[in-house]
Amino acid sequence: MVNSLHIGLIMDGNGRWATARHLPRTAGHLAGLKALKRVALGAIRNNVGYLTLYCFSTENWKRPKEEVDYLMGLFSEKVTGELPFFNDNGIRLLFLGDMFPLPSEAQEALHFVIEKTAANDRLIVQLAINYGGQDEICRAVNRALEKGISRITPDVIRSNFDNPEVPPVDIIARSAGEMRLSNFLIWDAAYAEFVSYEKLWPDWDEYDIVNIIKAFGQRNRKFGGLGK
Repeated sequence: MVNSLHIGLIMDGNGRWATARHLPRTAGHLAGLKALKRVALGAIRNNVGYLTLYCFSTENWKRPKEEVDYLMGLFSEKVTGELPFFNDNGIRLLFLGDMFPLPSEAQEALHFVIEKTAANDRLIVQLAINYGGQDEICRAVNRALEKGISRITPDVIRSNFDNPEVPPVDIIARSAGEMRLSNFLIWDAAYAEFVSYEKLWPDWDEYDIVNIIKAFGQRNRKFGGLGK
């Protein structure tokens, strides 16, 4: 059974990491995948229950076609290739976002790993692909309307999210020193904590997860009240 702490990660800096090493941007994305595995293991060792990873936003389609095609290839090939890693470490994958515009190969691969990891319960990882916070809200409202619900409330919206069983994010961390949410989990971020670190994403490891947990433990979460 997973613990309740939910960390959202905006994984920024792959391109800058590659450029600094005179490598193509695609090399940065591959290095970022390796960092993701280190971070996931760190999350498990430090009793994190949920990770939501901002892999590809609804705005990332604006990037050069070569880079987009490479990322779609990563989603198609690497996600299935890492299935033994997921199962050996009790990682369950969920999809967050609008899957329909993705290439069929990516959709098939994602459906496959979601099915094959469904029984895992040490860490739940949401892969936010073709995801945007505004789009998430719109899709939830449309789902409610299609069900014949005429009065939209916060509870109605939340219950019609892609994975409503996943609790709201507790803390969002961003790499590469950026200080914005970039349309990530904007509904559930209403009372989330936020931290930003200068380290580029491909250099992240377990110690960064430890730092996030420490930062979260030092926050006084008031939720509109007076707090502790």
